[in-house]
Amino acid sequence: MSKLIAGLEQQLAQIDAQSLRRRRRITESPCAPRVQLDGRDMLAFCSNDYLGLAAHPRIVNALQEGASLYGAGSGASHLISGHSRAHAELEERLAEFVAPQIADARALYFCTGYMANIAILSALSGSGADLFSESLNHASLIDGARLSRANVQVYPHGDLTRLASLLAASTASNKMVVTDSVFSMDGDLADLPQLLALCEQHDAWLVVDDAHGFGVLGEHGRGVLEHYALSSPNLVYMGTLGKAAGVAGAFVAAHKSVIEWLVQRARPYIYTTAAPPAIAHALLTSLDIIEGAEGSERRAHLQTLIAQWRGALQPQRWQALASDTAIQPVIIGANDEAMKIAAALYEQGLWVPAIRPPTVPANTARLRVTLSAAHTAAEVTRLVEALQQLELRG
Repeated sequence: MSKLIAGLEQQLAQIDAQSLRRRRRITESPCAPRVQLDGRDMLAFCSNDYLGLAAHPRIVNALQEGASLYGAGSGASHLISGHSRAHAELEERLAEFVAPQIADARALYFCTGYMANIAILSALSGSGADLFSESLNHASLIDGARLSRANVQVYPHGDLTRLASLLAASTASNKMVVTDSVFSMDGDLADLPQLLALCEQHDAWLVVDDAHGFGVLGEHGRGVLEHYALSSPNLVYMGTLGKAAGVAGAFVAAHKSVIEWLVQRARPYIYTTAAPPAIAHALLTSLDIIEGAEGSERRAHLQTLIAQWRGALQPQRWQALASDTAIQPVIIGANDEAMKIAAALYEQGLWVPAIRPPTVPANTARLRVTLSAAHTAAEVTRLVEALQQLELRG
């Protein structure tokens, strides 16, 4: 065996010893609360399909229609020949979606949210800029900050006093504050009104990753900016379209000059083959549902389930974090115990992932329960009762 392979296997053994190995499971049915997993019928509380749209018949039909209109692939990057009428219509629609929050808005569609975040941070900051990053930001924002070549300073979670001090001390002509809206492992919301006030005071960009808010927050599902009724030319907004929207991809919305700059300078946009036009075509139907009556009904049902969960689950040894969103973490603590509880739930037909370091801090391994508008009250009760029984057993 080569020394290179032996070295990797030694490191993998160390991962196993810390109960940190990640494993994939194979689903054999559409994304939904009730799935076929590794040949078993399971009740899932682990997807980010918050509105239950991933298998919605109207969206499935729209995807099929898009394939018949545009074929299977785009064939090239957006700036060569891959930018279809479907992509253009989706971007126009997304710009209209956020127009109340961002004046003179344009939108730019990306294959993934990871790419979108790297594009924003690398194209809008750069050498000589000061970039202020929330400590609990998603990995894509962390990596984007590293690639930006900016002077990166990390401020503690929710510590606006510290951030204000850092901004006041900055002499850079280009300043940027970067934050998740809904923190993906804790489920809490950033204080965006105060963050925006600081950014306007110090003439800084505010980059908001609304991956877990778009479609869910706000009266019409337009996300965290609608939720807080925020509006500013300093905002650069990223929303993902593979979570609540149920399909795939992401978009950046900002003042038209910001978007034009990304078209000209964002390497993850310029040098990537465009997503299949059929995806963009299907997303037009997703947006119809999100902002229509059905979307309102689904959001209302989701809020009912969140209230039910928070009222029913009262752990004694574990900790249920205070979250008003669809992300409802239960802190277990040790990695091995979190894995043990997740395995016990799995044996009962309940699929709940155990999240461990480095995704979360050491000694805060947790069950990351995610609720969907496609769940029923009875299914939430089933999970609550199972967790209560497991905690009592110790």
